[in-house]
Amino acid sequence: MSNRVIIFDTTLRDGEQALAASLTVKEKLQIALSLERLGVDVMEVGFPVSSPGDFDSVQTIARTIKNSRVCALARALEKDIDAAAQSLSVAEQFRIHTFISTSTIHVESKLKRSFDQVLEMAVAAVKYARRFTDDVEFSCEDAGRTPIDNLCRMVEEAIKAGAKTINIPDTVGYTIPSEFGGIIETLFNRVPNIDQAVISVHCHDDLGLSVANSITAVQHGARQIECTVNGIGERAGNCSLEEIAMILATRKAALGLETGINAKEIHRTSNLVSQLCNMPVQANKAIVGANAFTHSSGIHQDGMLKAQNTYEIMTPESIGLNRNNLNMTSRSGRHVIKHRMQEMGYAEHDYDMDTLYEAFLKLADKKGQVFDYDLEALVFMEAQADDENQYKLQQLVVHSDSTQGQATATVTLEVGEQVVTEAATGNGPVDAAYNAITRASGCQINISSYKLSAKGEGQDALGQVDITAKYHEQNFHGVGLATDVVEASVQALIHVMNLTWRADKVAENKTKIQQGRAVLGGV
Repeated sequence: MSNRVIIFDTTLRDGEQALAASLTVKEKLQIALSLERLGVDVMEVGFPVSSPGDFDSVQTIARTIKNSRVCALARALEKDIDAAAQSLSVAEQFRIHTFISTSTIHVESKLKRSFDQVLEMAVAAVKYARRFTDDVEFSCEDAGRTPIDNLCRMVEEAIKAGAKTINIPDTVGYTIPSEFGGIIETLFNRVPNIDQAVISVHCHDDLGLSVANSITAVQHGARQIECTVNGIGERAGNCSLEEIAMILATRKAALGLETGINAKEIHRTSNLVSQLCNMPVQANKAIVGANAFTHSSGIHQDGMLKAQNTYEIMTPESIGLNRNNLNMTSRSGRHVIKHRMQEMGYAEHDYDMDTLYEAFLKLADKKGQVFDYDLEALVFMEAQADDENQYKLQQLVVHSDSTQGQATATVTLEVGEQVVTEAATGNGPVDAAYNAITRASGCQINISSYKLSAKGEGQDALGQVDITAKYHEQNFHGVGLATDVVEASVQALIHVMNLTWRADKVAENKTKIQQGRAVLGGV
């Protein structure tokens, strides 16, 4: 049996479906490219039949990614499999992942069928998916609570039908490691054709055991782990990719297993997913938390000064976290910026040097010293920029009187080809600025969440504002970054307004297409 564990990332499918606001196609592609650089073997990037937007994003990613296998999810239904195959057809190689529930509670309560009927549907789905690709994965949903006889029977028949990967999910995070490991061991002992497929596991973290269950599974013969960056996903989340990668790397001598993950990309990928998904990483999170390499105890600090490995079993550098933050000023040249970007793992094609250097100079003039984390923040914001924006801020002037509890804001806003200036009052500078923007744009946005965080250290740190807003029953996530928190707040709102404007344009275009089809159909 191979000692290579396949890393199947589902950040863009299982992880994304749990977010308060859906990611745009551009944001999903950014994450997919980062996952490709991270070295994931397979990336599950969506559920194409669920919406036209998901179909488009799967197709865009499948067209772009070359070094990882792109996969799409489909229920055991022909229309789902057709959508998956069509969206993935632009890729040279791809995987279709089809699934059906197998536990008694799901079969009887959700599907309202007999197990034999479900087995028949599963076999038919695998055979149908094989018409489009040799790489078909089949999942036994809620396998952790499925009677073992039924599970063995389902796995055997799915392999006979042509599935090359069989996934055993602990869908509700119910099992404990000894129990889950026993399920995998039983499958290897009782399914006669088990050697014809790769056994995969997909564990949820409802009881905090997703990583432990996954490691136990590979110790019992599984060779694919399904996981997400930062462990994001349904309910309590999924098995954490970075934890799996570093467990297998750090304990390679004990486990005898390895992955193709480029661990030095972990920190950057984690940050990107956290920011785009608007899901902060808890400080004490293993591997990527802010405190993961922090030592507070005096005894620990003393030990670290004497020998780093006294209290660190891996180094920050091993996951791409650079300890040395070189400060730069407005006198730093382009070559310095380029060097720092290279040191942080960025390739030249990851950013536009002219745009980055211009933003760097503006920031350096404002705060004096600029650090590595500032550069990363600027690159992140550059990646979010879009050429086609309906709204653009020209000027913001705010006056606030704490004794009166009132603030006044005046904004000059580009709205299409027009320039509009409006003023308004509010309960504080952010409220006043938002009221003025609403007047100037005529755009009504219902903000459901507002978060302010510091990107960096000290009183000159950049302020990042993340807002979630509801518009036409859909949630949108906007982000702003500036040394001034009011300006960052305005940027976040304008970001959301541009997203809603593009959503309206897409809806209008779809309506025109449908009307055109109706006219043609009536001819």
